[in-house]
Amino acid sequence: MILEPLHEPEAARRHIRLLLLRDDLAHPELPGNKWRKLKYNLAEARRLGHDTLLTFGGAFSNHIAAVAAAGRLTGLRTIGIIRGEETQPLNPTLARAAADGMALRYLDRETYRRKQEPTFLAELLRETGPAYVIPEGGSNALALPGCAELVMELATEIDFDYLCVACGTGGTLAGLLTGLAPQQRAVGVAALKNGSFLRPSINALTQAATDRTFPNYDLRTDYHLGGYAHFSLELLYFIQEFQARHGVLLDPIYTGKLLFGVLDLVRQDYFAAGSTVVVVHTGGLQGWAGFRQRFGHRSAWWPEGIPSS
Repeated sequence: MILEPLHEPEAARRHIRLLLLRDDLAHPELPGNKWRKLKYNLAEARRLGHDTLLTFGGAFSNHIAAVAAAGRLTGLRTIGIIRGEETQPLNPTLARAAADGMALRYLDRETYRRKQEPTFLAELLRETGPAYVIPEGGSNALALPGCAELVMELATEIDFDYLCVACGTGGTLAGLLTGLAPQQRAVGVAALKNGSFLRPSINALTQAATDRTFPNYDLRTDYHLGGYAHFSLELLYFIQEFQARHGVLLDPIYTGKLLFGVLDLVRQDYFAAGSTVVVVHTGGLQGWAGFRQRFGHRSAWWPEGIPSS
């Protein structure tokens, strides 16, 4: 586990110890929360005798990329149900998933909304053959214990007061909650413009996994900076400045918004003076290639080290 101090003047003035947990470096091909969320789902698939994983996601999804890589690494077949129409050539995320052996199938957006309906899933599996189904984003009850292990690992390193993480589907935050001590607090920063669904989703996940909900978390929905996968020049400038100060690349979908929000909360005196705040870098850097493909014409600047196409 790598913890890097973030030397930020506003935090220092408030005697706040600010640390970046580099979970993006924990696994070379399955960085951060994606590996943690998949760990026990992969074990369950094996236990049930499945040789195929089936999951859902958008065309630039970190989760789709992670499941495809996990399938290649573990010898499992993978099927990705992609929201939207097929386009050629494939974007960088889907090209990588296909290279990792994932079979791609496409659904129009209206049909895709039915992905959680039992009758629709049964019909889909009749077409694809038997498969272990992992929900969009990898967030289910079996995703939580893998994320809770992060808290256990962290507790052997330091005492901390706050643990901050980006939120897409809420599974990572839910898992962290199940590992926190009652006096510790989690802070989730929503990546989506409409994050109102996240709180009931998080509570449902912890209820399913532990038969209880947890009060010691805050969900911030005010740092989406335009919404999921939207272009924000303000965010790009922030990522550039953060990389210049700390030598760490963030992504524009999740971790960029997370650090933007956390540093703003520091300035607002949200965190208690003298506290230790840990921010989790969950990876997601593969998303830069697709982001640049979509928005490269809108900005002459891109961070160092991101794919050029």
